[in-house]
Amino acid sequence: MKYRIIAALLISALSGPVAAQFVPSAESLEGLYPGKTYSPYAKRPFPSRVFWGESHLHTALSPDAGLFGNTLGLDEAYRFARGEEVTSATGLPVRLARPLDWMAVADHSDMMGFAPDLFGGAPAIVDTEQGRRWYEGLQEGGEAASSAALDLITTFAQAKLDPNLLAAYSPGSSAYNAIWEDVIEAAEKYNDPGVFTTFIGYEWTSLVKGNNLHRNVILRDGSRRAEQVLPMVTQEPFGSTDPLDLYAWLENYEAKTGGRALAIAHNGNLSNGLMFPIEAQYTGAAVDENYVTLRNKWEPLYEVTQIKGDGETHPVLSPADEFADFETWDAGNLDLSEAKTDAMLPAEYAREALKQGLALEEKLGTNPYKFGMVGSTDSHTSLATADEDNYFGKSTSAEPSPKRMSHAFAETDKGVFPGWSLSASGYAGVWATENTREAIWDAMARKEVYATTGPRMMVRFFGGWDFTETDLRSRQPAFRGYGDGVPMGGDLKPAPDGAGAPTFMVYALRDPIGANLDRIQIVKGWREADGTLSEKVYDVAWSDGREPGDDGKLPPVGNTVDLEAASWTNTIGAAELGTVWTDPEFDPSQRAFYYARVIEIPTPRWVVYDAVRFGVEIPEDATTTLQERAYTSPIWYTPAG
Repeated sequence: MKYRIIAALLISALSGPVAAQFVPSAESLEGLYPGKTYSPYAKRPFPSRVFWGESHLHTALSPDAGLFGNTLGLDEAYRFARGEEVTSATGLPVRLARPLDWMAVADHSDMMGFAPDLFGGAPAIVDTEQGRRWYEGLQEGGEAASSAALDLITTFAQAKLDPNLLAAYSPGSSAYNAIWEDVIEAAEKYNDPGVFTTFIGYEWTSLVKGNNLHRNVILRDGSRRAEQVLPMVTQEPFGSTDPLDLYAWLENYEAKTGGRALAIAHNGNLSNGLMFPIEAQYTGAAVDENYVTLRNKWEPLYEVTQIKGDGETHPVLSPADEFADFETWDAGNLDLSEAKTDAMLPAEYAREALKQGLALEEKLGTNPYKFGMVGSTDSHTSLATADEDNYFGKSTSAEPSPKRMSHAFAETDKGVFPGWSLSASGYAGVWATENTREAIWDAMARKEVYATTGPRMMVRFFGGWDFTETDLRSRQPAFRGYGDGVPMGGDLKPAPDGAGAPTFMVYALRDPIGANLDRIQIVKGWREADGTLSEKVYDVAWSDGREPGDDGKLPPVGNTVDLEAASWTNTIGAAELGTVWTDPEFDPSQRAFYYARVIEIPTPRWVVYDAVRFGVEIPEDATTTLQERAYTSPIWYTPAG
């Protein structure tokens, strides 16, 4: 009886004066909670989680990785990505700070499995002059192994591989077919839906005289379909370096198996002007309706940042952008057989390609460069490490050591890539409904993804016509984002009658174990009536109460980096930023795109951690701090009609 009395008193208290203290008005309730039921997490029709992953990792099965000294295979790569501690090829224990949610191992399709056989001195290899030379270099180790690896890359790039070697490690040979079966089996073994997702895939390594036209092929499917095909290669007579032939392979895969596939272009900054053709393809054929249609169909994503530099934009292309010169690699092509010129840059960087896509759409009816953006590592160590304080390099020769930042990664008479210039980058964030192959692949196909240079900041970006600041008053603004607009990777819906300029809702939360945020920017590109392609970067949200100066520029956020301790403090910046922004210069007759760029406060680069841990000096010309960032996939606007 006494418990009933107590319960009655509690109910009376909750329904009495306390509850009467606040009575919301109809106006205050309008639009604040568009959920389907009381629980905001139930009945959601949209993705509510971001899944972090890597779409470009190489194991010892890649010939260059093996020659560089990588001895770690598929098992170690997957175990490491899902959070286990492994031992690197150089004998160091290594583990991620946090597991990844998904990964695609993308070993080079050409000569896949060649390196392990080279270690063992297989007769098919050492019976050739090239193979014997590389085998001896590998056995010697150190500089000799590095030189052998670079020689293999150059030989491959210049299409001068011994025909007998090529035949022994090309699709159709017993050695190659067995390795592809191993790749499929390992992906199936480690795929754990809901916990850790793996993708079956490979890298199609097109090199045209050392110019990088690489693509990663990612299959949506499991072994039943993947076993029906063999990867596409580039070396004649078994393959082709022409992207049009890769598109034909993808078409054939889907027709033959009933599966789904996509390709991710990467590393355009080392293509020396070939990655994003404007008038003519590298073959001399025109960029025509066939080319733009096929590229738009098969390449929904672009790898905008990775170990070999950042590919968003270049200071020559974006001189008004104070953040354009970031982790820039512009000495030459992949093997430094040709030096870089400014004339090559427009066909190499993402922002310029997005602008050129608007012009090609106007001309040919389809935008071939309508891509979303992801980051990845391109690590050849089997270790997907993109954190500055846990960086294990591009190859085993660049794993942690006292000399790695002062030893050139590559150098010829045409240029040099200094050891310190390698980037600890990057990862892909995918907004998906669940952690499965199907859900993550589908999100990639619809471009609801974003790239970061390593940090796992959470970023949302929506475009519509009537977002207001009220939409950000809720801690669940995605309801309004999806309900009244489109997410990153989408096309703005047709403007309703009487609409003015489009509005964009963007918000970001810092990496929980990372640095605070400096600012959010929206990058706009558009095509003017006379055909001119333009761009502008807008600061839309920022920390610390700063005000733009007379020049419209926002003052720097400051710098708390302690170089002696390889540390920083989050006493500047903000843990989260968000805003609703309306384009102040919108012209409804102009094609345009918009994407968000989120910038962190300054933090130490990996070279500073090396200096502290090894007690060595940092090269005088090395960059010691950086402002890590995220790039969302764009949202496009197309004029009516």
